Amino acid sequence: MRMTVIGTGYLGATHAACMAELGHEVLGVDVDSAKIESLRAGTVPFYEPGLPEVLTRNLESGRLDFTTDYQRVAEFANVHFLGVGTPQKRGSYAADLTYVRAVIEDLVPLLEGEHIIFGKSTVPVGTADEMQELADSLAGPGASVEIAWNPEFLREGFAVQDTISPDRIVLGVGRGDGRAEEVAREVYAASISTGTPFLVMDRVTSELVKVSANAFLATKISFINAVAEICEIAGGDVTRLADAIGHDERIGRKFLGAGLGFGGGCLPKDIRAFMARAGELGADQALTFLREVDAINMRRRDRVVQLTRALCNGNLLGHRVTVLGAAFKPNSDDVRDSPALSVAGSLSLAGADVSVFDPQAMDNARKVFPTLNYADSAEEALEGADVVVLATEWAQFRELDPVQVGELVNRRVIIDGRNVLPVQEWQAAGWNIQALGRSL
Repeated sequence: MRMTVIGTGYLGATHAACMAELGHEVLGVDVDSAKIESLRAGTVPFYEPGLPEVLTRNLESGRLDFTTDYQRVAEFANVHFLGVGTPQKRGSYAADLTYVRAVIEDLVPLLEGEHIIFGKSTVPVGTADEMQELADSLAGPGASVEIAWNPEFLREGFAVQDTISPDRIVLGVGRGDGRAEEVAREVYAASISTGTPFLVMDRVTSELVKVSANAFLATKISFINAVAEICEIAGGDVTRLADAIGHDERIGRKFLGAGLGFGGGCLPKDIRAFMARAGELGADQALTFLREVDAINMRRRDRVVQLTRALCNGNLLGHRVTVLGAAFKPNSDDVRDSPALSVAGSLSLAGADVSVFDPQAMDNARKVFPTLNYADSAEEALEGADVVVLATEWAQFRELDPVQVGELVNRRVIIDGRNVLPVQEWQAAGWNIQALGRSL
């Protein structure tokens, strides 16, 4: 099929490249000319394993191209995917739909004939119906636009896999005789043929699927971190506790990793927008528990700062602290709402001499916290450290040799903020190892 993908950020660039990989002819569009030139040159402006190869392969095949010209988009295809950002509004929990509305306002007046716009962005419930009304008001004579919602469920670090081989495809359609389901089945024919569930529902429900999934995952993470707070006081071990309850198939072990908590561009923003939308709908009480989910998550960051201060005899001034990690998770360069970078910044503000290293997120981290010290390697960051904080669970950090690392630091003191280090090996090498939710 021929299709366009509007918005070439993390979601849009990945979707465009992967749709081309599935054999479709794809045109990506963005108002950012620098980003478009980068993508046309085969350079991905963010870190995502496997994506550069997919991008290059499909640019060379001629199945993929990028543009800033909406007129070209209107003429190229009758199927469009909308993948622009929906950031949190400044001074509010609500999602900012400026970019979503701008796509409809810029594209629809240029369209002729029948078109389908599949929304992929995470939006407040009711947005798709609102965009349908907006599109209907802007469509010219002889043009019709059907809005459907096809939410994404990408995991950073696994986005290519999740796009080409998703665990489910959700499609929200309007009432009437639209063609969105028929077209979507053709778009995703390869995935459907391998048994991927294809779930069709109304637009409102499809919008709720994505935010509900993220709210559930955030709740699960904060639940185990709340239990970790109890374990720290009572002397328990939250990792063994999580292993035990994870054997219950109703619970499962995934997302029960106690530690610094969640961050990134999705979970924090989405649960806050979900709360805000519930309030707008008059269902304020329905999601009040998410406020505590958010609060528990933020407390974990404070706890690491407190623990670091305690390990420095109550005063961070004059102490060198190494923070290993800046991205919110491994296999990503995303520092949006990153627990690791938040801890590094808080330690610096409290007077510590902070040195940071991350395998991929250094440039993005510098933009957020330019005053921190950024090392060129883990070894350089560790040199002379009084306390080491493992804040992002990159394989490179999990595999550090505690004996060799011990020769670099001033004091063998480490906080495992992700509960991923082999404790006995580090203790055998003379380290005082601390972790969240465990008495070591």
